[in-house]
Amino acid sequence: MLDIADELHRWVEQGRDFAVATVVAVGGSAPRRPGAALAVDADGTAIGSVSGGCVEGAVYELCQQALKDGESVLERFGYSDEDAFAVGLTCGGVIDILVTPVRAGDRDRPAVAAALDTAAQGRAAALARIVSGPAELVGRALVVRPDGSHGGFGAHPELDRTVAAEAAALLDAGRTGTLEIGAQGSRCGAPLTVLVESSVPPPRMIVFGAIDFASALVRIGKFLGHRVTVCDARPVFATEARFPEADEIVVEWPHKYLERTEVDARTVLCVLTHDAKFDVPLLRLALRLPVAYVGAMGSRRTHLDRNERLREVGVTELELARLRSPIGLDLGARTPEETALSIAAEIVAARRGGSGVSLTGAHTPIHHDATSEPARRIGSVA
Repeated sequence: MLDIADELHRWVEQGRDFAVATVVAVGGSAPRRPGAALAVDADGTAIGSVSGGCVEGAVYELCQQALKDGESVLERFGYSDEDAFAVGLTCGGVIDILVTPVRAGDRDRPAVAAALDTAAQGRAAALARIVSGPAELVGRALVVRPDGSHGGFGAHPELDRTVAAEAAALLDAGRTGTLEIGAQGSRCGAPLTVLVESSVPPPRMIVFGAIDFASALVRIGKFLGHRVTVCDARPVFATEARFPEADEIVVEWPHKYLERTEVDARTVLCVLTHDAKFDVPLLRLALRLPVAYVGAMGSRRTHLDRNERLREVGVTELELARLRSPIGLDLGARTPEETALSIAAEIVAARRGGSGVSLTGAHTPIHHDATSEPARRIGSVA
């Protein structure tokens, strides 16, 4: 649901009633991941998607029904070999979808509204909703914030605390996942499944080196949803005129900027400076930070020379193993735009757990689950 927070937040502010269908779990080659959502308002307007088109019509009708009767429902869609015209996933796989009404006066509208407001403002929050369990609890929601504050399902305080703690861990990692809570742990006499959706600010991409290749990389970084910073010590190159799409332009020695700026486990660092006086102190620091990706531009000869320089300043072999250099995947890239695509492809592969090989003739999965958590099972509450 939080993937369409901007639009849904406007609906809430306008006082609209709506229903949301959210992907809870997938199996096989289902096209959308947990958290993807389709919403339908009382006038029949629809936004979002849960399947890329396969089951949208059937889910649209479920949303309309939920708006009428006020009941949440969990539906499963899969591929049907027996009836090619049955509503199902034409690409194969299985998808579980939770349909929840969000109407004026509904008990859980305030929690949903709070999560949407937070996500629309680009701040971090997690929305936990009960997917399966006693009928009276299905669809119940609570919001968890980074400071640990949270609401309640209205079932049992221990259940709220358990879910809040697990949701906080998923939020900290920026992940969406499900919790399987046993009958004893749920404190309601029956097992529960809870979907936790995390909304976090856009991941950072920091591009060091204000060169032509950087301009193309900024554009593709923005396209992929990153908050992009360009850093270069040379003010004549690091200008808004050259990088109009960058969120931030910093004129400073790269390693000094990296020392003082905030990074996290989703941050990607792209070193395009191609100059040892910038590269060595910068990479010495970068390879010791808990970031998602560190890549450096240069020929294979430059790479070998740079590695020796890094070893001389104390960078270990384990730290060097984190360095993606020469940067990018082998696409035969020549132009700045092609090179930026090569770098972006490597970043996506690293993030999603992809191999980078051609899908034609390969036996690897089309979709990887690197960004969604497997269900966590919780037996009891101490």
